[in-house]
Amino acid sequence: MNLYTHPKTAEREARALKKAAGRGEDGEGSVQVHLDPSLEIEGAKVFAIYGKGGIGKSTTSSNLSVAFSLLGKRVLQIGCDPKHDSTFTLTKSLIPTVIDILEGVDFHTEELRAEDFVFEGYNGVKCVEAGGPPAGTGCGGYVVGQTVKLLKEHHLLEDTDVVLFDVLGDVVCGGFASPLQHAERALVVAANDFDSIFAMNRIVAAIKAKSKNYDVRLGGVIANRSRETDQIDRFNDAIGLKRLAHIADSDAVRISRLKKCTLFEMEETPEVKAIQQEYLKLAEYLLSGSDELDATPMKDREIFDFLGFE
Repeated sequence: MNLYTHPKTAEREARALKKAAGRGEDGEGSVQVHLDPSLEIEGAKVFAIYGKGGIGKSTTSSNLSVAFSLLGKRVLQIGCDPKHDSTFTLTKSLIPTVIDILEGVDFHTEELRAEDFVFEGYNGVKCVEAGGPPAGTGCGGYVVGQTVKLLKEHHLLEDTDVVLFDVLGDVVCGGFASPLQHAERALVVAANDFDSIFAMNRIVAAIKAKSKNYDVRLGGVIANRSRETDQIDRFNDAIGLKRLAHIADSDAVRISRLKKCTLFEMEETPEVKAIQQEYLKLAEYLLSGSDELDATPMKDREIFDFLGFE
């Protein structure tokens, strides 16, 4: 199927898939891209990372992937952003996207080999960049679906323990919410400020909607790029969320990006070692099963009244 399907056609196909699966709407007024049951990821633990644009999702995802690998797990990280830079600290380059590769063979998937679109990163982490349709056209959900389809066709998910989706920004449309249909747990990266907490609230609402029809559950919050966590913690307590980790607001994180490497490749200063340990503890917790949270998002206007100082 062409990934740049006309929106009206995409809507009809989504509704047909939904009817065939016997599923209800994800939310009021929802027009969603629904999962083809044949594309379910089986056997691996699957996590989806969301958060406000620029909050550090890719840095968080890459370092968490390395932490999983250091615990002996076979890890696959899938970048779901047209910017396709999710994995560059793992691979030291901007790897070609699935969309780039598919266009090169006129979408004849039988001509592809696994090594055409899967690249090995630091400590054996397998890396894939899904990419995205051209600006203003197509649907990110089909891009993610085609990526998972390719991985299954090449039997790459059979040798994987952990799959981590690093997903575009804070606007969780039906297309870019599609990794939630694959995930066991969805995690939100947030800073201790209004904008990222506002985005987190919308992401929580999207996860809650998807959990009606899929197995995904909210896993918790990773505090990032913030010295304090007081506003995050207040918000979490109010809606039923939980902070799983606090990645220190450290210049070492910025430098690691400039060096095109993960924090596990940096000189082990006490500061860097502390951040490494935070990622390892988070990975251990997620592998242990982790709690599923049933948070209730606020209305937009409630957040304006709730956050801040008296």
